[in-house]
Amino acid sequence: MPVHMDDEEVIERILDGDRDAFALLLRRHESHVSRLVAAHVPPDQAAEVAHEAFIRAYRGLPGYRPIKPFRNWLTTVTLRCCKDYWRREYRNREAPVCDLSEDGQRWLDTALAANSTEAFETLARQRELGEVLDAVLNMLSPMDRMVMTLSYLEERPTSETAEMLGISVPNVKVRAFRAKRKLKGFLKRYGIQGEEHEA
Repeated sequence: MPVHMDDEEVIERILDGDRDAFALLLRRHESHVSRLVAAHVPPDQAAEVAHEAFIRAYRGLPGYRPIKPFRNWLTTVTLRCCKDYWRREYRNREAPVCDLSEDGQRWLDTALAANSTEAFETLARQRELGEVLDAVLNMLSPMDRMVMTLSYLEERPTSETAEMLGISVPNVKVRAFRAKRKLKGFLKRYGIQGEEHEA
């Protein structure tokens, strides 16, 4: 298989019956898919979700239209696999429990009391709070989790988030707004109050 072929030419060969040609696409995009998945699902599930993304991509090739680069299409397929992973987790989990340390709860109180999106994002980017963010994101629906991750944590433009998740720009905005409100509701339910803290 000539490695100089572009993605669209490789896809044509796959659709013409050359199944082995898919290995070239896999080699070209494996690291991209792996990085995306690693950013959105637990490490012990990343390989399985990445594998699922390539299976879906292979099965979905007949519907691919080269309006945009294949990598963009594959990114969308991958992120939808991540969203579906969280949907399965959301369905299968028992009762969500806020299992945060005292420091984590204090941070979360401060973050949710922040009046501006900028203040919330600054707090959310602090590396040592990965444990807190995971616990918080686990309280959201799969779609809201992906919206918050793409929009706030990865700082992607609203239009890009909408395209990747296959929803409208207004839907992304509404979901992001509602997600923060949901988080406050979850915290009240588990006895954690979002109080103002002195800097």
